[in-house]
Amino acid sequence: MTAPAPTSAPPTRQPLMALDQALSSLLASAQPLADTEVVDTFNADGRVLAQSLVSALHVPPQDNSSMDGYAVRCADLSSASAASPVVLPVTQRIAAGHSGQPLQPGTVARIFTGAPVPAGADAIVMQEEVVLGAGPDSQPLASFSACPPTGAWIRRAGEDVTRGAEVLHPGTRLGPAELGLAASLGLAQLTVCRRPRVALFSTGDELVMPGTVPPEAMAPGAIYNSNRFFLRALLQRLGCEVSDLGIVPDNRAATVQALTDAAQTHDLILTSGGVSVGEEDHIKPAVQQLGGLDLWQIAMKPGKPFAHGHIRRADPHSLAHFIGLPGNPVSSFMTFVLLVRPFLLRLQGVADVACPAQTLPAHFTVTKADRRREFLRVRRNAAGGLDLFANQSSGVLTSAVWGDGVVDLPAGTTVAPGDAVRFLAFADLLA
Repeated sequence: MTAPAPTSAPPTRQPLMALDQALSSLLASAQPLADTEVVDTFNADGRVLAQSLVSALHVPPQDNSSMDGYAVRCADLSSASAASPVVLPVTQRIAAGHSGQPLQPGTVARIFTGAPVPAGADAIVMQEEVVLGAGPDSQPLASFSACPPTGAWIRRAGEDVTRGAEVLHPGTRLGPAELGLAASLGLAQLTVCRRPRVALFSTGDELVMPGTVPPEAMAPGAIYNSNRFFLRALLQRLGCEVSDLGIVPDNRAATVQALTDAAQTHDLILTSGGVSVGEEDHIKPAVQQLGGLDLWQIAMKPGKPFAHGHIRRADPHSLAHFIGLPGNPVSSFMTFVLLVRPFLLRLQGVADVACPAQTLPAHFTVTKADRRREFLRVRRNAAGGLDLFANQSSGVLTSAVWGDGVVDLPAGTTVAPGDAVRFLAFADLLA
């Protein structure tokens, strides 16, 4: 009797990688871009500061009034009361942008918001607390029924910024407040990090661009390319220069050519779809041929398949980053905001790339624990809790439109109404 031929053991499935581990590995490879450029402060919103901003002056530059009112010497009003008000002549008028004369004892100055406080004055009395009159010679007189505390309504020189202080650090992402602060220091231009150059393309013969084929003429199996639109928008929100390379056909030669060309002039090549292991998924062998690839199976739902690697350029010492996202739209969306967004911020030199989280009560139930870390699309309700979108499928993009964030649910966790859960707002994930 002939013994049966030995059979080979099935390949061992690699364990899923934790999301935090994947993010740590991704950020470790994101060396900040060395190139900088000078831009007008007016046009620097969203850019990342490349140099420290050190103030050459005090802000405000001198003591000034924070109210419309009267500059006084407190010693002149020490006896003032409602029963026995103190009446003093108004000897000068000081508007913003103009300097007054030293305030003489026994006199007061009419002063307006932002105007420098005259020498000798040690408080401002709001105009609402002063009764005006006139003397025999039409001299304006001001009547005070109380003595203000020393320093009342005076903004001190340097109370916002002191001369020589570093007010903004390299790696700061500039927003409206930061731009206003830079302008208050007299800075009309800022040195910022160069924008990352990102090449974006999709793979898949099933993809059709909106506008090219009407819905009634779509071939069986064809779908409109939604990923291309939201990924481009996400990249632009992060300040990237985006080259939209369209849809690459599902064949090896076209994929290799697209990757080779894109690598020469871009810091990152971002694709969606084609990062699985099917016969028509050509991204993996193409990137391996041109450089190196780590294909990660991440323990997150949605968004398990994720690829990161590099592609060699003509210069052998220079590489372009490659990131491949899953093709399902919600999977692509979530892997972008949780992994690609911090990666691109780190490329621009941003140190703190974490998304802030809130703890809110769940107003829903999850009875079946998943072995992966889940990101459930939810929406805040009028009661201060979170409602769950009914269909959490990775292909249901309406969940991201309906929701205003996600619940970050650890693996193996169920949820009962009232449980405290970790909430990540889309407003922060898309910032």
